[in-house]
Amino acid sequence: MTRLDPGRLRSRRLGERPGQLPSQLFIHGGRAPTRLSVLCFHPSGLEERDGLQLDELNVLLERGLPLWVRVQGMGNQAMIRSVLDRLGVPEHFQTPLLDLPQRPRVDSSGDMVLAVLHRLSFADTPDRLIGEQIGLLLLPTLLISIEEVPKPSSFPELTHWLSCLDPAPAKEDLDDILHFLIDELLDSLFPLLEQLSELLEQLEEAALMRPKPTLLNRAYTARNTLRDIRGQVWPLRHQIMVLLRQNQRLLGPDALHGFQDMEQRVGLIFEACELVRRQCDSVTEAYMASISNRMNQVMKTLTIVSTIFAPLTFIAGIYGMNFVNMPELQWRFGYAAVVMFMLLVAALQSYWLWRRGWFQDWTTGRR
Repeated sequence: MTRLDPGRLRSRRLGERPGQLPSQLFIHGGRAPTRLSVLCFHPSGLEERDGLQLDELNVLLERGLPLWVRVQGMGNQAMIRSVLDRLGVPEHFQTPLLDLPQRPRVDSSGDMVLAVLHRLSFADTPDRLIGEQIGLLLLPTLLISIEEVPKPSSFPELTHWLSCLDPAPAKEDLDDILHFLIDELLDSLFPLLEQLSELLEQLEEAALMRPKPTLLNRAYTARNTLRDIRGQVWPLRHQIMVLLRQNQRLLGPDALHGFQDMEQRVGLIFEACELVRRQCDSVTEAYMASISNRMNQVMKTLTIVSTIFAPLTFIAGIYGMNFVNMPELQWRFGYAAVVMFMLLVAALQSYWLWRRGWFQDWTTGRR
């Protein structure tokens, strides 16, 4: 299996890549092995063929049935290129499907519609994001999907739903399946944003109760994760509008309506990202306010101590002068009187500060 590393959604500069020659990004552990499967849309029903070889794929193509060709794993690049060549995919469409990582895009040319997206998920914590590239290509009688990381089953929920349809999907339904696939990838972003929002709420509460520098670091990490999610959504807003204006012949009325809904869904995701970004700002503001509160509490404590001891120091300084003509120095109970007077002054000052609310601790954690 491919070992996924967080932060792979953004490519690195040439100087930061292993070696000094331009190449694809290094992936620890190698790429996942390639597995080929096909979903045949018979008039009588759906047929799923798994673990196919190129010769078996040629037999299915000769039958002239609409197919959903699913490639999982990018380990065998030569095999994938052979499959794409056999399916009649031009070279300029193969490059965005095979090169990793690619920016999200929705494009069309002639009788082909291309979509490159990422299936996003969290690692052990909600502030560590993992992206798996998925390329989709629609042809007149074919739908091709290439997944970077293989799963036990490719899009199991959609496959099960298609198998339950009566009548079975036909060639005219491939465009609908394309926008269903994109919808599934986009809908998976909402739970991620919800988990990220819950994490930020916990960080904000912790920042108010027990502010620590680690909380601020986690908030910055969550902001970077949100930036990656937002980067997967932002390019699609314009590209989907351009696709709708092109009046692509492969997209029927239902598919066009689906892409219009998709445009609205992208807008909702973008708005949700903005709300979560404000939560990141709220965590930072709560942390700074709490730290400022605690600093004010420390300064207030020091001020109270200084205020109480300032007159006591003044009195002690007066009677510490070694002048001869100081009548209090000759009193028998002069020392006790001065000490009692100093205690009285300290008590009166403490009472006055207490009545004014100076002894109230505003940094006490909430219960």
